[in-house]
Amino acid sequence: MNPNKTPDLSYSRLAKQGKRLDASKLGSKLKVALLSDAASQQFVPVLRALFADNGVDATVYEGNFDAIELEALDANSGLHTFAPDIVYIINSTQALRARYYDHGIEPELPRIERVWDALAKHAGCRIVQCNFALPYERPFGQYDLKCGNSLYAATRDLNTRIAQLAAQKNDILLCDVESIAAYVGRREWFDDRLWDMSKTFCNLEHLPLVAQAMADIALAGSGKLVKCIICDLDNTLWGGVVGDAGPHGIEIASHGDGEAFYRLQKFLVTLQKRGILLAVCSKNDRANAVAAFEQNPEMVLEMGDFAVFVANWENKADNIRQIRDTLEIGFDSMVFLDDNPFERNLVRNFLPDVIVPELPEDPADYVRAISALNLFETTAVSAEDLSRAELYKVEAQRRLAQASFTDVTEYLKSLQMKVVLERFPAEKIARIVQLFARSNQFNLTTQRHTEAACTQMMQDEANVIPLCASLSDQYGDHGLISIVVARPEGDALRLSDWLMSCRVLKRGVEDYLMNHAVSIARERGLRWVKGQFIPTSKNAMVKEFYAQFGFESADQLNWILDTQRYSPRETFISAAG
Repeated sequence: MNPNKTPDLSYSRLAKQGKRLDASKLGSKLKVALLSDAASQQFVPVLRALFADNGVDATVYEGNFDAIELEALDANSGLHTFAPDIVYIINSTQALRARYYDHGIEPELPRIERVWDALAKHAGCRIVQCNFALPYERPFGQYDLKCGNSLYAATRDLNTRIAQLAAQKNDILLCDVESIAAYVGRREWFDDRLWDMSKTFCNLEHLPLVAQAMADIALAGSGKLVKCIICDLDNTLWGGVVGDAGPHGIEIASHGDGEAFYRLQKFLVTLQKRGILLAVCSKNDRANAVAAFEQNPEMVLEMGDFAVFVANWENKADNIRQIRDTLEIGFDSMVFLDDNPFERNLVRNFLPDVIVPELPEDPADYVRAISALNLFETTAVSAEDLSRAELYKVEAQRRLAQASFTDVTEYLKSLQMKVVLERFPAEKIARIVQLFARSNQFNLTTQRHTEAACTQMMQDEANVIPLCASLSDQYGDHGLISIVVARPEGDALRLSDWLMSCRVLKRGVEDYLMNHAVSIARERGLRWVKGQFIPTSKNAMVKEFYAQFGFESADQLNWILDTQRYSPRETFISAAG
């Protein structure tokens, strides 16, 4: 969620906005399906408004009321005719209650898995399963936790089993309705009168929270992810001003006045370990700022935890631009934390895509306020994510080495780059799906493929050549950095997907891969290589990608290359032995 764009989550505002949208101003489209055993019509305008706030025109299909299995199992149902990009399965505790008293809880998990399998078979899209808010009734009182013979205990157990089953299926994502209901409070969550009258999922006041969580999952799957948190220092990461109080006089400790800042730093460490980059943007003398981390023994974060550290007296908008250029990520993947309202407003005005939460006055509430915004939604976590901070440290070593060379060619030779180019391997499918979802700038067609689709490509040896490339050099391993999907069609090799991590730009990877693609076409006796560029708001950098390799085009979108006229490009990359 970007609080800059969605400051008000009231149901009435979002419902009105969703009914009056001007889709012509929205950049991308998404087909959304809702399957529910509660009324779903209240979700539709709210979801459309939330997606529109993020530049997405969402067309919503509502399955028939309480017909989840029928819609999923029937290959000719309206759901499958609609061909959604994402399906949300919205289960209500109220409907579960009725089934529980008639049949118990045991049929529930097999029914849910049956729906998942049918959707995977017929729809081949991303599936989001909502879990159940725990009911408010506990017939055994506190003893309910021990006996397990109640709707409350059965629902809690079912949620656990749903999560365990979903963990085995990468294309199944979960929307944690129970956590939202618990945060609001079950006394306020359920509206039994509305359920009796119209089968409304929950109190309408809180329905946008579920819709927001649902939208966040879809947006994360389409590449809208937070990749970096940029932090101010004084009165944000610690209490006081280090330039006045000195490195030992600031407030940071596991107890007392500094505990609020200690808690925030612990939270940031957790995010850093799961792959979110940390950066500093502070108005300070750099020596004073560094001394706080190096000399104060209570500090949780260390200098090595930051991918970029900017401490000077320049305006923060310009400094964030510098951080963005260094990391080569989009402004909309950055979160800026600063206790000063002036600095927050400055960044919002000059860099409106940067996410700037409104921090509360009391630092004790920082972590709660940030967590409530659900800024760090993701659809997968890979080994590369867990080592991302280390990857950027190694990249800093490369930049230092590059600065010592006056000739780019000599620098590239010195890297001793090795590439592993292979057909999609099963053990890398999860990372491949993630790269499809997250790559926006160097992505020629920006297609988002599910795990099922990638697995199908891997297995279809007759019709698809799905390649992934991993790069390493003398400083370390970049991991999986590029995907090229080629399809022989008639006398041509069509490049249906081509994407690459911006971390390895201008190192010859694209030249190496194009040489290989043309070589495949020649080996198969194909005269042409065809490519397509589908423009988005983020991939302008590859607009002339095919032109630089000698492809010709009449419309700047569809490109063709005569393989007989292509001369292989020189690279300083060799195949790993």
